[in-house]
Amino acid sequence: MDSKPDPVAADHDFFAALVAANVESLDRILADDFMLIDVMSGSQVPRAMLIDLVGSKSLVFEAIEPIETLVRVYETSAVVTGRTQMRGRFGDAPFSAASRYTHVFVWQFDRWRLVAAQGTQIVPPPAV
Repeated sequence: MDSKPDPVAADHDFFAALVAANVESLDRILADDFMLIDVMSGSQVPRAMLIDLVGSKSLVFEAIEPIETLVRVYETSAVVTGRTQMRGRFGDAPFSAASRYTHVFVWQFDRWRLVAAQGTQIVPPPAV
């Protein structure tokens, strides 16, 4: 029997740490080589930059609601996919987005650590 906790709990902890601007939790959850592909711009955001943006409140997540979470576990790695509805602000600019996401976790130091996160904004289809 596998004694590892559910990676979905780690996924929800990641979202909760973003909303709470809890840099200590982010530090624990994110692997040293973590990379985020930004849902709004497609740009790469390394671990240190994300922690700095959240900690300085330059990037504020007011709400992140995970929807439709699916997890696949492969021994010491897990892939979590799902949808979110989020809102917040970057600097003074508010944002709101519906997205599909993929999070890749590895089992490290007796916990699931997030190594990669990519979001894709869900936009309405063009009018016909």
